[in-house]
Amino acid sequence: MRYSNSEKIYEKAVKIIPGGVNSPVRAFKSVDKTYPIFVNRGKGSKIYDEDGNEYIDYICSWGPLILGHNNERVLKGVREAIELGSSFGLPTKMEVELAELVCKCYPSMDMIRFTTSGTEATMAAVRVARAFTNRNKILKFEGCYHGHSDSLLVSSGSGLLTDGYQDSNGITEGVLKDTLVAPFGNIQKVKEILETKEVACLIMEPVPANMGLINSSKEFLQAMRDICDETGTLLIFDEVISGFRVALGGAQEYYGITPDITTLGKIIGGGYPVGAFGGKKEIMDMIAPVGRVYHAGTLSGNPVAVRAGFEMVSHLLENRETLYKELEEKVIYMTDSIEKIAKKYDVPIKINKLGSLFTIFFSDLDEITDLEHVINSNTTHYSIYFNTLLDNGVVAPPSKYEAHFVSVAHTKEDLDRTLEVIDMAFKKIGETNGK
Repeated sequence: MRYSNSEKIYEKAVKIIPGGVNSPVRAFKSVDKTYPIFVNRGKGSKIYDEDGNEYIDYICSWGPLILGHNNERVLKGVREAIELGSSFGLPTKMEVELAELVCKCYPSMDMIRFTTSGTEATMAAVRVARAFTNRNKILKFEGCYHGHSDSLLVSSGSGLLTDGYQDSNGITEGVLKDTLVAPFGNIQKVKEILETKEVACLIMEPVPANMGLINSSKEFLQAMRDICDETGTLLIFDEVISGFRVALGGAQEYYGITPDITTLGKIIGGGYPVGAFGGKKEIMDMIAPVGRVYHAGTLSGNPVAVRAGFEMVSHLLENRETLYKELEEKVIYMTDSIEKIAKKYDVPIKINKLGSLFTIFFSDLDEITDLEHVINSNTTHYSIYFNTLLDNGVVAPPSKYEAHFVSVAHTKEDLDRTLEVIDMAFKKIGETNGK
């Protein structure tokens, strides 16, 4: 692989964009790269960089491209929408149709409000929870990322963990005091906090995927539901990643647990900029212009994004009986094969998987269940893994704290080629261990 064009673009980028990127994980710093690749285009399971290199893509725009890049149905809808106009700042029929479709997939939502991003959705969900309960404090879990609004960046995951810290500068002391944190999976700690503090909401990823994928359980989620009910705390499921990924109705369908509020991200826009939050009618009626919780946005419900989302969600709904089974089978095939390769080279790993996503942890632990386990997994081995894949035409997440995403567009040929390259990577890792 040659990366000269990406290097030249990066040299320009760092002079005008902080770090040369518009989102920190893209910098590739945690995987020992001097500069990232700059993507030119994508189609199906592949992306192509500015040097003309082709890669099998397991980032999929961090989840939303479940149908692959530039899916023909989505693309056709987008073209039709663009020809009608890119933005109006007024309501459109398609907003209503997408809202009905999403609520059909998520029965916990009586009503829904569109936003322009997942970050905005979680921020607004917390605000309406505070107004509904008349309480200020919120509870979240260590290592779970809910976007970059102030209160949700405390002890966060994703890019924060990738860069080696959990909190951001620029957050006031008052915000820090109002955001309470518990270790993921610790039922007793959650119970202690919610029984002794007046907390507006517990916001959680029902399937944490921003400290790598952490497996949850029905028993744990049911405990969260019960404790919230007992203490008058609203339960918010952040399904920005798990929504439409682990099942059509997200983790709440998969585990059979109903939250009070759900937040969704770019997957409901088919990869275009959109987000949403929704829940029970009595909660959503707090939002202006019906209630006095303000939320607004010129691009909320953007006509191009909602058309893309309508086509995407419609396809998932129409094909749910076969599509999710096929995605899960691909992940099982991949992860079973990776485990065999790891044994072949005596490389200790633990793979967590669910639905169409998985994470490889380079660790000798039997289970990876919390943030401490993830932090202590082998960063050097992950870096070797990432760079070997990249240099041989496969893009994995440029951080050990993220998940791999498999799409409908990934073929058996793609998977087998990926496994060939993973074999090369694990051989290198085994050699560094003196094996």
